[in-house]
Amino acid sequence: MKDSSCKYNSSLRELVKAIDHEPAGTAFILDDHDKLCGIVTDGDFRRLLLKGKTMSDNLSKEDFGEYVVAKQGESIEKLLSKTSKRIRIIPIVDDEGFMVDYFVYRHQTRFTPIAEPSLDNTEYRYLMDAFTSTWISSRGKYIDQFEEGFSNYIGTNHGVAVSNGTVAIHLALKALGIGEGDEVIIPDLTFAATINAVLLAHATPVLVDVNIDDWTISVEEIKKAIGPNTKAIIPVHVYGQACDMEGIMALAKEHDLKVIEDCAEAHGAEFKGQRIGSFGDIATFSFFANKIITTGEGGMCLTNSSELDDKMRQLRDHGMSREKKYWHEEIGYNYRMTNLQAAIGCAQLEKIDQLIAMKGGIEENYKKHLDDLGLIEWQKEFSDRKKVVWLVSCLSDRKEEISELLRANNIDVRPFFYCLSDMPIYQEYAFSNKNAKIISEKGMNLPTVENVDYQMVRKILQELS
Repeated sequence: MKDSSCKYNSSLRELVKAIDHEPAGTAFILDDHDKLCGIVTDGDFRRLLLKGKTMSDNLSKEDFGEYVVAKQGESIEKLLSKTSKRIRIIPIVDDEGFMVDYFVYRHQTRFTPIAEPSLDNTEYRYLMDAFTSTWISSRGKYIDQFEEGFSNYIGTNHGVAVSNGTVAIHLALKALGIGEGDEVIIPDLTFAATINAVLLAHATPVLVDVNIDDWTISVEEIKKAIGPNTKAIIPVHVYGQACDMEGIMALAKEHDLKVIEDCAEAHGAEFKGQRIGSFGDIATFSFFANKIITTGEGGMCLTNSSELDDKMRQLRDHGMSREKKYWHEEIGYNYRMTNLQAAIGCAQLEKIDQLIAMKGGIEENYKKHLDDLGLIEWQKEFSDRKKVVWLVSCLSDRKEEISELLRANNIDVRPFFYCLSDMPIYQEYAFSNKNAKIISEKGMNLPTVENVDYQMVRKILQELS
């Protein structure tokens, strides 16, 4: 525990290094005799910064957090009795006051949320490294590292980090020259960001139906909707399921159409052994807080084209020449990601396979505990696709009853997206929507977090079976 301790008069810079070395996010403060005299958690550290302390300022006794100690050899029952909502870390000391170990207790909330980010000491360490480097805006080592790492993971040549997933779609459309008079085919069952980006580019969206079994955009409906003004298709890999990219790319080639993959909900999903996001001209991703990996807010455009990569980088940065500073060659945007966000993204990327496996395990546990109740239908899976779990998503004819019952027991449930064509502002763009309406009306998302009590969920839903 040497690296996670520091002297009572250390600077805040030394303090944060000690916190970084401890998985519990805590520095143990020692006096001149190396005996424990206080603790400072990462929360205490943040409060010190908010109070106006700088990284060069030294600690004082008033800065130490509230804490209690336990004597070596105390029982687990006695350790637990010393914890509270405010005190969860109990240093263990010997008879002379030297620290020998510590105990951590996490109080579980009674409310089960629909999703929460999986953050640990690595995210905190990288974030603080970016913070202390003073590179906190749109330049810094983590941006380059995140762009390269994520594009390599998906299997593309280039990655352009942006401020969120919505602007990623808009940037892709602008880079491809999609604009006024052009039609863009998108699924009727998707989040509004997809259609809003098309409208922001002054193009015309065409809303087509999805498949009833896998919920993704129908190749047959795309084929019917293609007209003389069609310039692009945006397949959305909805709720973790890969679209039929073979059929979509064949249509795009036949009709000379651009393809922008919207991969916001499907990081790591595959079609015939190839990761989604590596098929189209450009792919877009979201790293919102509830996504498989997150940067808080943030997104990325991926492409194999060096020309499109250059174009997107220029448009992302106000349309400024990449060779001549402050010389603007076209109207652009400020769509840049910060180094702070990218630092979190780099840490998340290191455990993306672990997060995908964890979420997949959560869905399997739901199936194991609920399938025999006959209340729920699941998204179809295919042997030539690898579906990932963004949120545990399912259909039920008794959606409203299930949702009300779970919420009454402090378990969150979310409905699927409304069909875009159901909303008055988008109705004029509807082409076909029969299946999308059925799925939207029956669809719900269950909590996709590690502390789900599956037995409790089953017990609650048995009331309906």
